[in-house]
Amino acid sequence: MELTELDEWAEDFEAFHSRFAPLFGRSEGRTQSGKYLHGLLSPIERKNGWQLAEAIGDATPDATQRLLYSTKWDADAARDELQRFVTEVFGDPEGIGVVDETGFLKKGTKSAGVQRQYSGTAGKTENYQIGVFLTYATEQGHTFLDRRLYLPESWCDDLQRRKEAKIPDEFPMGGST
Repeated sequence: MELTELDEWAEDFEAFHSRFAPLFGRSEGRTQSGKYLHGLLSPIERKNGWQLAEAIGDATPDATQRLLYSTKWDADAARDELQRFVTEVFGDPEGIGVVDETGFLKKGTKSAGVQRQYSGTAGKTENYQIGVFLTYATEQGHTFLDRRLYLPESWCDDLQRRKEAKIPDEFPMGGST
């Protein structure tokens, strides 16, 4: 996708983003979330903090990092709104749900759910977090609908480790959560 294509979608993009803007209590979160989405859709090859900041016109990645790590917003409410949008715009009686897991390679042991485990993504056993994703697919295309962290049994049984990783007590335990 080229930046000119993003410009052609500006009105649709603003309408889409306006559905999620109320989830952010402060104007900075609303503004930065729109910029962040725009950056994710941009044609830059590596979407790390600095490249995204440059693509969206920020001098540093600080504002996006605040959005992702400290801004208060309800991820489940965002998921619910996305599902409503997909139903309204892409709903198709022939559409199907697809469940798949993806492994995220990790170097340390502190990330929630990380352990040496097999990942089909890489086809080998390494230190991974495993995410389980639900997508919706039609002839028009596909989109994510939901996500869950797979929490290995060793994490379910280790209250201190869960606390250190900030896994809430009400987090469902035992397999995909």
